[in-house]
This record gives sequence, C-alpha cells and structure tokens, in this order.
Amino acid sequence: MNKNFLALGLAAALLAPQVAGAEGFAINEWSAEGVAMGGARMFAEDDAANVAYNPASITKVKGEVMKSSYTYLSPHGNYKLYDGAGKEIEDGKNVVHAGWAVGSYYVRQINDKEWFGIGAFPRFAMVSEFERASKASTNAFFSKLNGVSVTPTYAHKFDKKWSAAVGAEINYVGLELQKNLVIPTAGVNGTTQIEGESYALGWNAAANYAFDDKNEIGVVYRSRIKHSLEADLKGYNTKPDLMGGGDVFGNAYGVVTLPDSWDIGYNHKFDKKTRLELKATRTNWSTYDALNVYFDKSIVGIPGIAESSPSAKNWSNGWRYAIGLEHNFSDKYAAMAGFAFDESSIPYDGGDFIVPTGLRRTYSIGARYNDKKQTVAVALGWMDVGNLDFAGHATDAYKSAHAYDSFTKIASISYQRKF
Repeated sequence: MNKNFLALGLAAALLAPQVAGAEGFAINEWSAEGVAMGGARMFAEDDAANVAYNPASITKVKGEVMKSSYTYLSPHGNYKLYDGAGKEIEDGKNVVHAGWAVGSYYVRQINDKEWFGIGAFPRFAMVSEFERASKASTNAFFSKLNGVSVTPTYAHKFDKKWSAAVGAEINYVGLELQKNLVIPTAGVNGTTQIEGESYALGWNAAANYAFDDKNEIGVVYRSRIKHSLEADLKGYNTKPDLMGGGDVFGNAYGVVTLPDSWDIGYNHKFDKKTRLELKATRTNWSTYDALNVYFDKSIVGIPGIAESSPSAKNWSNGWRYAIGLEHNFSDKYAAMAGFAFDESSIPYDGGDFIVPTGLRRTYSIGARYNDKKQTVAVALGWMDVGNLDFAGHATDAYKSAHAYDSFTKIASISYQRKF
C-alpha cells in the first residue's frame, strides 16, 4: 500500500500542469499548510512536506508518514501596448489558463538519530497565454514551463539542539514557447513553436538549531541547476514561398540555468498552542541572463542559413519575505494565516509576456484537522501580482508594454497519513 501510494503521488506530480506562484517562475505552494502560512513553514511538527520546505525538519517526524498536496492557481491580468511615440495601440488581458501545483512526500524515521525522506514537487513552473490575434502575441501567445523536482533526502539529529540534512535533486523541465513571427521587410507572417524537455541534477543542504523549547532557526540552500534543452522547432507561415515552401520543421537548442537560493527561517512558540514563523528567501535570478534559442536551419526560408533567437533578460537577484501564524484550538483543530512579499527581479529591458509579473503580495488563510493517523488541511490565498513595464523586442509589434491589475487566485488541499 505504501509503495503504491507514493508511486501514484509521484506520477501525479509529474503529469500535472503547473503555473507560477512566486516572483519569476519559482513555486512555493508545496502543501495546503504551507500556502496558508505564506510559505513560512520550515519548522512544522510531524509534516512530511518538510522535505520541501526544510529537509532538516524531517527529524520532527515520528514514524512513517506520507502526504499528497494539490494547489490550484488561476492567474488574471491586463496589459496595454504602446508604439515608439508612446501612443497606446492595444489593450487586452491574458487568457485564463489555470493549473495545478502537485506535491507528494514520504518520510521514514530510521532510528532516534536518522531519517529518510523523498519528495516530488515543482520548484519552477509557469504558464501564460494571450490572444493569438493580439499584438502581444508577437512576443509570446503561449508559454509553458512544466517542472518537477524529486529529492531523496537524508537527515541526522545530532542532539536536542542540532539537526541537519543533505539531499540530491533530480529536476525535470518541459518547455513550450509559441509566438507570432511578423517581419514585414522579409514578407514573413507566421507562427513558431519550440517544444522540448530536459533532466538535470542538483543538490540541497539544510541545518536547524534550537536555542531552547521556544526559539529555533534554520537555513536551507538549494543549488543552481543547468539545463541543456534540445527541442523541436516548428514554423508555420502564411507565405507559401517562404519557410521552405510554407512550413519549417527542425531542431532548436538552448541553455536555461535555474537559480540557486537560500532560505533563512525563525520559529517562535508563544505557548503549546500558538507559534510564529518568519522566513526570508534569497533567489539568485541573475543566472537568468538570457533566453537564447539556436536553430539548425533558417525559419524564414533562407537555404543553408541557421538562425538564432537571442533574448537578453539580465534579471536581478531578489528576496521573498514571509510570515506565518499557526494556532491549535485543540488536539484536532488548527487555523493558520500568512503573508508574503516578493520583490520584482525583472528589469525594463528584460521583461516579456512569458512572465509578465511585478512585485507580489500574497494573503492566505487555512485550517487543519488531524487525528492519530490522518491529517487534512485546506487553504485559500489571493496574490496581488502588481504592475510591470517592459520594452518590446526587435520583432515585437510594439515598443513598450504595461502589465497591470494582475492577481492570482489560490486554493489548496493536503492529505497526510501515518503508518
């Protein structure tokens, strides 16, 4: 039963569509309890999702525990486009393309000093879509990054104060980019689609220190992961004499480096019923300096010429701050609330309709029921995504863009069972 439960959870995490839930395309929604506390959940007791939030805290799990979590995210937003003179030439909104962030976790206590855990959850993912007939579609009308990390983890408790963990990360990325390609000077008016996937390895390490029964700190480091992505290229053109007689099919290649990050957390227990967590996350988004795609043939029908699609990003490193409160009304019922603030890492010259988001504020609440064997938690959240101004690229049908009134609806449920 245990093996079947875990296998089903891993399959669900791999197959489910994902959407972005934090600045850039990072995901923090790994459990309903984590959503409810704004992502500030590094020191939870008896929670298998500690594999994701803080591997050193799996030493707080007693016995053998399995957990699955499903988080629904629905992004909404508007935009305006401007020409070179600053005149508005189009206004519109995104096509609502909701998705799921799925997490599956297993933790087993080996003895009084050692624990093993494994999780399958998305660390990076996003999806965005705009009307295909819009001018925004010349930048991107459909973009999707499906991602999942599988993290086998070993943790050791040295004494009452110190615990630490180290783990590997097997990271999967599936990328799809679609846009309209309009080059009037070349008579090109068509669409391109790039679709591919990649697996890469990373690692993580974590440590907790308890000052006393009420105060504890923790640190988690996750390494950067470099993907060399090989993809299929499809070009469709309305001009039959271009793109190799109308359409082009070939190969594309690109490199994407997912950033490394640091989590620093603090936990304070006011009493046996109420505790407060503070968390700061430093993500080194400067690794996302460009999204350059290289083709093995011309996409505008020039024989013997291979082309590329360079796109400078030059994102800056950023911080995410979160605060979470948990209160136990009894041995069975608890309530949680949280708030998170994400800095914007996207510069004016590095923005696009793939990830058109500014700074973010997330407000969330949740509730939990548990008995000796089972735990069920639910959470609701609302993310104010903020505004973002960014420049158009050479092949875009606009000179600048303004994304505004953007928000994301969040709903999550988790189920955990002890064996």
